[in-house]
Amino acid sequence: MYLLAVVIIYMILAKIFIDWNRWKEFYPTIQFFIICNLLYNFLFYQHTLWKYKSVTLPWLNHTLIELVFTFFIIPIALFIYLQYFPKGKNKLLYLGAWVSYFTLMELLCKSIGLFVYENGWHLGWSAFFNLIAFIILRLHYKNYVTAFFVSAVFMVILLFIFHPSLQEMK
Repeated sequence: MYLLAVVIIYMILAKIFIDWNRWKEFYPTIQFFIICNLLYNFLFYQHTLWKYKSVTLPWLNHTLIELVFTFFIIPIALFIYLQYFPKGKNKLLYLGAWVSYFTLMELLCKSIGLFVYENGWHLGWSAFFNLIAFIILRLHYKNYVTAFFVSAVFMVILLFIFHPSLQEMK
């Protein structure tokens, strides 16, 4: 039920805040996010750092929830993030607001049992990851080649720190 509520909320946000005439402008960056997120889920399949958990429906597992977030909820959030990114002095404040929002939403989900940390991951790592992710996504919007390089370096660092063993990979 929580997932349905989140989907409805994001549909309302999309209706209110998104200028759908600009979808082509943000589509490559949203695709970049989707590819990176699916790559994480592939590489860390047997060694998850965090996972979604349903508390209302037993058949609603991490994979199904992840797919809804990957292809629906997060793309709407990213569209809004990129569309309203300020051009003036408030860039750091804007970035901080989005990082805080995502981190606080995760904290809320964790506190009601919808989010579980594993293998050394914790809220501090999530806040740091959110900061880097939002910076890379904005960078991708402006310069996709640089964003590919930076995200590859970041992925290697994550693999080095949280290193799933080769036996844990499919």
